[in-house]
Amino acid sequence: MMIIGINGSPRKKWNTAMLVSKALEGAAAQGAETEHIHLYDLDFKGCRSCFVCKTKGGKSYGTCGIHDGLTPILKKIETADALIIGSPIYLGSVTGEIRSFLERLIFPYLTYTVPYGSLFPRKISTGFIYTMNVTEDRSHDLGYEYIFKSNERYAELIFGTTESLCCFDTCQIDDYSKFLMESFDPVHKASRRDEVFPMDCQKAYELGSRLAMKNI
Repeated sequence: MMIIGINGSPRKKWNTAMLVSKALEGAAAQGAETEHIHLYDLDFKGCRSCFVCKTKGGKSYGTCGIHDGLTPILKKIETADALIIGSPIYLGSVTGEIRSFLERLIFPYLTYTVPYGSLFPRKISTGFIYTMNVTEDRSHDLGYEYIFKSNERYAELIFGTTESLCCFDTCQIDDYSKFLMESFDPVHKASRRDEVFPMDCQKAYELGSRLAMKNI
């Protein structure tokens, strides 16, 4: 059993990366092999709208025709048993790397049939992990739920069952005094880091464990 974790944050040792790591720990505790991939280490771009993945009889039908740093990762996902995707929320959405990754991951398998279908070779479980500095109430006001539900909808269509973990009001940096960040209370953020983030880590661990148990 192989479970792949995707870190869509540029930072390898902060909130999102840590939560993906915890999810993979939970999966490993159930006997899964795991791999943690940092998207920002790869040289790739999003979908080019070339439609070779949709060309009937073409050599790339159902697969992305672009060959770059993301290509071997997409091939690994085809043989994985579950997929965990983590992203911070930047400017009201996932990072650019995650968006480009999702375009390349999902579009080749999506069939423009009636109804829409999937060319992915089997069913696998997926999990999304989101981190953001806004509160849960504020995330509702800003309409973030649309982004989360949209990603879930495509993941369910292409791969199968999916779930999301949202971590709110996260601490962005170790020392707020070094930056112009008057919008945030460093004392409050530090308390969230000490008191709430460990609970988020436990939730991520449990998410990874659940995804692995579906394949036992």
